[in-house]
Amino acid sequence: MRLFVLVVIVVCGLNPIFGQTIEVSQKFNLPSTLTESSGAIFFNDKLITITDSGGENKLYELDTLSGNITRTVTISNATNFDWEALTQDDTSIFIGDIGNNSGDRTDLKVYKISKVDYLNSTNINAETIGFSYADQSDFTPNLNNTEWDAEALVSYSDTHLILFTKDWVNNITKSYLIPKTPGTFAVNRLNSTLESDGLITGGFFNDASGKLYLVGYSSLLVPFIWTSESFNGNDVFSGTNTKSALDVGQEQIEGIASVSANRYLMTSESFSVTRLGITFSDDAKLMAFSIDEGALGNSNFENNESIKILPNPVVDVLYINGEDIVSVELFDTKSVLLSRGQQTQIDMSNMSSGVYLVRVNFQDQTSLMKRVVKQ
Repeated sequence: MRLFVLVVIVVCGLNPIFGQTIEVSQKFNLPSTLTESSGAIFFNDKLITITDSGGENKLYELDTLSGNITRTVTISNATNFDWEALTQDDTSIFIGDIGNNSGDRTDLKVYKISKVDYLNSTNINAETIGFSYADQSDFTPNLNNTEWDAEALVSYSDTHLILFTKDWVNNITKSYLIPKTPGTFAVNRLNSTLESDGLITGGFFNDASGKLYLVGYSSLLVPFIWTSESFNGNDVFSGTNTKSALDVGQEQIEGIASVSANRYLMTSESFSVTRLGITFSDDAKLMAFSIDEGALGNSNFENNESIKILPNPVVDVLYINGEDIVSVELFDTKSVLLSRGQQTQIDMSNMSSGVYLVRVNFQDQTSLMKRVVKQ
């Protein structure tokens, strides 16, 4: 995204809470190739990023210590019309070709890339997930004055992504479920919306804590982060939504990536804009911040006798017995997701000795987390 407009913003939201200011450290300026970095993930101990409209059809690996691009991977069968988002799950990387500044695109898509292919080659192909908004009927071009733009995409479950709109008209952010299966879909809006007080440009869903983080900036390029939690099912704005300031000055924040349990990286895009005869400009940067939510997040720890997790300590296979279980997840104490599935047993024979966390998810949308010792 390169263009700006001045808008009047009303600060409000669904169940809004205004949090504290989060301290942000600036690591380094991004290389000139990445001055329009538009999304980020952290995978294989590298930050991976993309550039937006008019950029190349490439993924760039960035060393977070040196600031150097160490590897590029070309997506041979993809075109960078307006790549604006990156997200990932255990097996795939997803590129959101979802930028839509004029609201008139009929070729929105997400590219799905195998992580195995990504690691083994620098020239790979992607599967395509095409989509349209089921509730959009008007495709009249209206540059930087549309509610159908988007820059944020997160992996939410084994089967679905969630896209978040960047609404230039009234700053009301909507969310849409997108299947992870290749094909063409008309996607439906989730029930609740967020009066985001600005433009949402990046997101990350923390599996362990069950919290959604969305970053963006106001019309004056003041960056912020929204935290959504305690929501119902996949209706991510139906719970508590907290807005916090990011103490980093004026920045055009574009991407957010999780490095560890509480540590996040952000990319910004270079900008130059003149207002009232004064020109504001800055370089693209890599930044870092921490959120102290603890390794256990907000999951519920209970002594629930109806759920049996045994043997504990475990040597080989861990068994989970109980009713109404829809999925089981295993985390390490840094909240890194190690496995997820519908099977109520986990093979831990090849895992290192130590403490792990098992989260059991139930049909009524509640969850239970218990500690397990691996011998």
